[in-house]
Amino acid sequence: MRFIFFALFVLLTGLSCSQNNPNESRDEQKAVDRLFKNGRIYTANKKQPWAEAVFVENGVIKFVGSNAEAANAASEGAEVVDLQGRMMMPGIHDVHAHPLEAMSAIAGACTLSPDETDAENFVEVLDECQDDQVATNWVIGSGHSVSTLLEAERLPVEILDDAVPDRPALMMEETSHSTWVNSKALELAKIDKDTPNPPGGVIVKDKETGQPTGVMFDSAGDLVMDLAWLPTNEIKQLNYEGLIQAVRQLNKNGITSVTEGRTYWKRGFQEAWFRAEKEGKLNVRAALALWAYPSMDDDKQIQKLKSLVKKRTNGLVNVSQIKIYSDGILVNSTAAMLEPYKESVGEIPSNNGLNYFTEDRIAKYIEALEPSGFDFLIHAIGDRGVRESLNAIEKAQKGKGRHRLTHLEVVDPSDYGRFKLLDVTADVQVAGDFTKPENWKEMEPLIGERSNNLVPLKGLFDAGARITLSSDWDVSPLNPFIGMQNAMTRAPQNLTSLDEVIRAYTLTPAYTMRQEDITGSIEAGKLADLIVIDRDIFKIPHDKISETTVLMTFLGGRKVYEKP
Repeated sequence: MRFIFFALFVLLTGLSCSQNNPNESRDEQKAVDRLFKNGRIYTANKKQPWAEAVFVENGVIKFVGSNAEAANAASEGAEVVDLQGRMMMPGIHDVHAHPLEAMSAIAGACTLSPDETDAENFVEVLDECQDDQVATNWVIGSGHSVSTLLEAERLPVEILDDAVPDRPALMMEETSHSTWVNSKALELAKIDKDTPNPPGGVIVKDKETGQPTGVMFDSAGDLVMDLAWLPTNEIKQLNYEGLIQAVRQLNKNGITSVTEGRTYWKRGFQEAWFRAEKEGKLNVRAALALWAYPSMDDDKQIQKLKSLVKKRTNGLVNVSQIKIYSDGILVNSTAAMLEPYKESVGEIPSNNGLNYFTEDRIAKYIEALEPSGFDFLIHAIGDRGVRESLNAIEKAQKGKGRHRLTHLEVVDPSDYGRFKLLDVTADVQVAGDFTKPENWKEMEPLIGERSNNLVPLKGLFDAGARITLSSDWDVSPLNPFIGMQNAMTRAPQNLTSLDEVIRAYTLTPAYTMRQEDITGSIEAGKLADLIVIDRDIFKIPHDKISETTVLMTFLGGRKVYEKP
């Protein structure tokens, strides 16, 4: 029966493998020597863009070229994989994702709909789901739209108190940039009418009484979230289990390297990654970007971050980046803008957004931490946030960092060329529907004509910026082929070269992870981080690229995923 299923797989996928053990689990498979032949092999190596065969020995690519030459180079007894014309390419690098947060069960038992327009209807939903919460006395959930709360007749805190009267409760809004809490949560966090706004955050208060309304924008939510995620042994276990599930999803989508875009070190996120590596469950290369807490004393935090750096040449996990937020997000009118918002959401004190970290603070952290080997991943969505982040890098860098700004939803055209000038990578996400030109008008009431050019991918590329494309999962879809399709089709801010788009998912992000010498392209001497897909994406319409399926994923020559 096993043979019938395996033969059916070969028939359906067009792949045939000799000397493969179908009884061997994916996690247990070793880096056996393999000769891949008869393929359309895209290498991301400009000196040899295409090949038809690759020989891998001990997890390392030994030869790339023709079938005949590869066969001569292959060792005796190597497993032969006949690609039968299928496309092979380098493993995907996703350099901005949140795998642990996306999959940890502690993230919440309650799922709220962003399409719900009456906050009172959440009471029944929360009443049904709160008993499913695990590992904590808190009730945690996510998914609602903050506008639903702001438009409610009652204060949001009163509504959540009705739903969860006797336990602290916290609901993260769909964008993760605001938090809805009840009275118990406010009490535990010691937040009242006299509590000042933290850097980069707003505690929304009732205009009549001055009491917190239960809505907390941006970093203010962390004052409560850190209490809910206190790293008990049970929560650490759930984080670990969630990470293992997330890694499977990464491999299923052809991702062999990832940057965790927000490693909450106070919550022990880094411990889950190192445990997964130690126990042989980590089937990706990972760079962790340590979260810089905006409310923490700078000198104490800088010293702590220095103590956490871990850069290794022979391990899967490196603690090598710092994640700093310059600003918030457009939809909440908290992204830092050069010109005022046309209207504001909630009770944001400034009409041009807010700063988690000011320009001078970012510069201080770069100056202090770049010499320790840290590269900076800076969240910058508004044009003021982008400019201030570039200014900070210009002031403080010593030319040793591989810094990048991420999101870049609104960028002043005068700043496009500064990315190349300062050697800063532009990391953008275009997989989400909200980045498509047909949806830009949703931002017009907030920022007017500036909404006509969101995520200026083409403008940055044409100005010579080094481009990486990432997911920001689970804010946007993880599937990199959705991002590739959108990068080619979202005119007028689209790229015209699929080669450049793929490089923005492979070799260029490998550079930002400081591993371009060992992976990111298919070249002799590099590690065999490879994927096989079900179609040649160079030969199909651009609007069909998202339908691509990953058939096999290899990490260092070891098969870590195979489509059933």
